[in-house]
Amino acid sequence: MHEMSLAESVVEILQEEARRQAFARVRAVWLEVGGLSHCDPEALAFCFDVVTRGTLAEGARLELLRPPGQGWCLAYSQAVEVARRGDPCPLCGSYQIQVTGGDEMRIKELEVD
Repeated sequence: MHEMSLAESVVEILQEEARRQAFARVRAVWLEVGGLSHCDPEALAFCFDVVTRGTLAEGARLELLRPPGQGWCLAYSQAVEVARRGDPCPLCGSYQIQVTGGDEMRIKELEVD
């Protein structure tokens, strides 16, 4: 389950930022997890709960933002929303889509003390 290592990485980032910005506790984390990121949101939320125990983020609320995948249709020359890798272009049916977004994971916002 790679969601556990992703959650651990988020906690490491939170600890680094706490040292850098001098906060002691994380109350909430808004985490953007793109629709093409191959990450199960429920598993990530469970893992986040587990790995934050005993850390500055213990009990923190995790808000998952799920932006859709984005791509560029090479045949139609237009930006399109992509539900899954390998899907055809929703506009023209072509399979010539280059993914341009929605495959990343990033911390968008924190509520801290």
